[in-house]
Amino acid sequence: MRLPGRELETLLPSALPSDHARQTLADSFIDREVGRTDGEPWRVLDLGCGAGSSVDFFRARDPSVHWVGLDVPGSPEYRPRADAPSMTFDGVSIPFAAGRFDVVYCKQVLEHVRHPSPLLAEVHRVLRPGGFFAGSTSQLEPFHSLSMWGYTPLGFAELIREAGLNLTELRPGIDALTLISRRLVRRGQPFDRWWARWWGDRSPLNRAIDTYGRALRLDTRSVNATKLLFCGQFAFLAQRVD
Repeated sequence: MRLPGRELETLLPSALPSDHARQTLADSFIDREVGRTDGEPWRVLDLGCGAGSSVDFFRARDPSVHWVGLDVPGSPEYRPRADAPSMTFDGVSIPFAAGRFDVVYCKQVLEHVRHPSPLLAEVHRVLRPGGFFAGSTSQLEPFHSLSMWGYTPLGFAELIREAGLNLTELRPGIDALTLISRRLVRRGQPFDRWWARWWGDRSPLNRAIDTYGRALRLDTRSVNATKLLFCGQFAFLAQRVD
């Protein structure tokens, strides 16, 4: 039997995790404290920071974190906070010195970036050797908030490789059918509460794929590959290894 996702499993073997196949948000990398250096405060750049909500999650893990937000002028999501530093930039040249950050965090931003390749090269530059690029982006998500792209897992992996980073994890997020249905159905209360439960939990198609995986006795990597094939968003973790 030719299983869905088999191509991804073959093409991206080192990036498909075998520990679990749960639906994943970029926030999970904060919980895992990726890029944390023993005895030193986290140095974090939130690339495309929007309203700066990630600073609360980083501070919960490390109250002394050195967090800075970066966004583009005119972004509909950018709202500076009074209690955390942020600034705007041209969308390509990150205005910080080489090796400045332990983590560049980038949650649901790259689908909005006009020039992703040069920006990713800049991510590589501002990360310290061994530092992490962590976040999430869209694959089959409908147009939203001036979005420009949808990345297949393979296409995203190629962009990461070209930037000189090593892609270590790709994890499925909310499924595409749920995101498409959300755009078709009337918005507002109580509908927003009804849809919100599926961001951090198993969305309907992901639940079905879990059942499918159990029925066929698929291993965890195969279930991850199948979910990635049909996901609206996916989380990623890459590392500067040079």
